[in-house]
Amino acid sequence: MAVASLGILGGAFDPPHAGHVALARAAINQLGLERLLVLVVVDPGHKETVASAEARLELTRLAFDRVPVVDVELDSYARTVDSLEARRPDDAVFILGADQLADFRHWKSPERVLELVRLAVAMRPGVPDDCVREAHARLPAPDRISFFHLDPVPVSSSLVRERVSRGESVDDLVPAKVAEAIARLGLYRLAE
Repeated sequence: MAVASLGILGGAFDPPHAGHVALARAAINQLGLERLLVLVVVDPGHKETVASAEARLELTRLAFDRVPVVDVELDSYARTVDSLEARRPDDAVFILGADQLADFRHWKSPERVLELVRLAVAMRPGVPDDCVREAHARLPAPDRISFFHLDPVPVSSSLVRERVSRGESVDDLVPAKVAEAIARLGLYRLAE
């Protein structure tokens, strides 16, 4: 099912992990995307980052280097609507997880976001369908939202940071090049 030619996936990627890569691959394959733009948000307004924007950009490029049709860029806008206004993408979907859909109506200018792009929501086990349906029904333009399936990947950026800080391996959580770069750059370790 071709939903759009361009997909946009934004995040802090602090650090990027196997779940992000699985999400990108699922979106490309199931939505028929010709290109996926991965935006590393310099200063996400809703959470603090640990690594610098430049380090997160390097890690994200390494994480997605084996995924065809992916471009990775820094995004200086803290709010999605501002980034989309600046880019004015044609025929694009903004990709997010089902858990994020419930909060979408609290984003800055959700109506405008839905005018600029459609949403593609990754459905995965663990997020109750009734919660997703309820959130979907409350949005200003529910017809601008499509869904795709994502197999569960039990990983989060906070889990990666936690393991690194304890000196544990993250080889099962992040691509090998990302694990190597985290070690090389000395990221996420406890201050000595």
